[in-house]
Amino acid sequence: MSAAKTGATVGTLTLRPLDPLRDAELLHSWVTHPKAAYWMMRDARLQDVEREYMAIAASEHHHAYLGLHDGRPAFLMEKYDPRYIELVGLYEPEPGDVGMHFLVAPTDRPVHGFTRAVITAVMDELFADPRTRRVVVEPDVTNEAVHALNEAVGFVPEREIDKPEKRALLSFCTRDQFLNRRSPASRGVSP
Repeated sequence: MSAAKTGATVGTLTLRPLDPLRDAELLHSWVTHPKAAYWMMRDARLQDVEREYMAIAASEHHHAYLGLHDGRPAFLMEKYDPRYIELVGLYEPEPGDVGMHFLVAPTDRPVHGFTRAVITAVMDELFADPRTRRVVVEPDVTNEAVHALNEAVGFVPEREIDKPEKRALLSFCTRDQFLNRRSPASRGVSP
């Protein structure tokens, strides 16, 4: 999988399948960073990260991708089938629902608009599959920053749900909602 997106100020964003062994050390540095508190792996050991992403790689219902910014690792995307992963029994899935998580790597030199460009590229990638009708997310209810980003790309909160690890805000974004919210700068972006 590869989706190239070029923004006027952000650069080129691409995705490649995550290699759980080759990428584990890098991921470990990301998921244990204080800025990744909502990823809930702050205390993970390298072996824990390897094990987690090996399990994802072995799953037919969960996939992980490394996001590159101008060829350098910069973010993580996971997509999952909510009928089998994360949300089983917590809502009634519809045909074409795809679950999503994303994590932007910590940096000492943030680029204005980068996280918005990342979530837009992630959504572009998910909706590139014609079978995807709706993207489902379940961030922690206290994660105000991600709620704002989700709203910016078209997500509509439905309700709070209790997951084993957190109280989450179940939110949905249809293809039309996403396309209607895309920023004018990103509308001209081509794969």
